[in-house]
Amino acid sequence: MKISDLLSPADVAIDVRASNKTLLLQEFATRAAAGPGLPADRVASYLLKREELGSTGIGKGVAIPHARLPDLQRPCGLLAKLKQPIEFDAIDGQAVDILFVLLLPAAAETEALAALALVARTLRPPENLARLRAAKTASELYAAIA
Repeated sequence: MKISDLLSPADVAIDVRASNKTLLLQEFATRAAAGPGLPADRVASYLLKREELGSTGIGKGVAIPHARLPDLQRPCGLLAKLKQPIEFDAIDGQAVDILFVLLLPAAAETEALAALALVARTLRPPENLARLRAAKTASELYAAIA
């Protein structure tokens, strides 16, 4: 599995503005729901419920909000670079400016875990984060991760 299996160039956004985590997750639930044709409010509900279990802010300004959805057939994602970092209750206390929203099929546990691990591994190295933060356009952002 590669990042390009989870993300297309159309699934990347740059200079996203958000005032808080909840509004950001609701906005991205709407965007993410469009691809697989799921109800946006249902996707938002799953993302927010997962976030209640503990922040998906993994540190170094990165968050990987994710949810397992029963009607989803394959993993899919959205990548965003925020205009201004927002508070995300991340493990290291840093505000988040790089966000990878990951929707996972509830039925395919192995595939879901592999997708989450791939995203986490990809977003961990400092040189990868530097490339993402240096991107000026959505196509540059996609090229920095794909």
